Amino acid sequence: MPSSHCSCCYSFSSYETGTNPRCLPIKSSNSICCSSKPRNLSGFLCLSTPNGGFRENSGEVGRGDAVIIVDHGSRRKESNLMLNEFVEMFKYKTGYEIVEPAHMELAEPSIRDAFQSCVQQGANRIIVSPFFLSPGRHWSQDIPSLSAEAAKEHPDVSYIVTAPLGLHELLVDVVNDRIKHCIKHVAGDADECSVCAGTGKCRLY
Repeated sequence: MPSSHCSCCYSFSSYETGTNPRCLPIKSSNSICCSSKPRNLSGFLCLSTPNGGFRENSGEVGRGDAVIIVDHGSRRKESNLMLNEFVEMFKYKTGYEIVEPAHMELAEPSIRDAFQSCVQQGANRIIVSPFFLSPGRHWSQDIPSLSAEAAKEHPDVSYIVTAPLGLHELLVDVVNDRIKHCIKHVAGDADECSVCAGTGKCRLY
């Protein structure tokens, strides 16, 4: 593990090089991504390159940046295709130029594949965003390790592994929306949502 980290993300490539990552302060009125409540605090951005060099950058996603959204991966094809749909939705809503899906295991594309695709599209900084709820072993060990391995092939490209979804207050709205829609469906006032469609699982037992 790295010797230091910021409040919302880890920069892992220094683990291999033996250098210490820097956490650069970013003045922002937005909440830190791990925080469950909005607070007017300065955020931090940890940047590193696999060759041990560091560079400053703004706290915005811009030209030359790429986002990789990583889920666990499944043997079930439909589950993997759902990540592709989310990535398309995310790219459309954010306007980010380079956004790629990746599965940690069990399915393709892998994190290595996604890294390669981002670099081929001109990325020089890659933001790995775990599509996970809790900060468990996959976030603290597996995804950073796989990202570091992928980054070895691109020594001039920096990368960051961001926080998982965690206790973000907007998740309250998402969960509540799911609950309300399913209750309406059971009452006959709404169709099945895209997740449950055709499964017959959204019913009272």
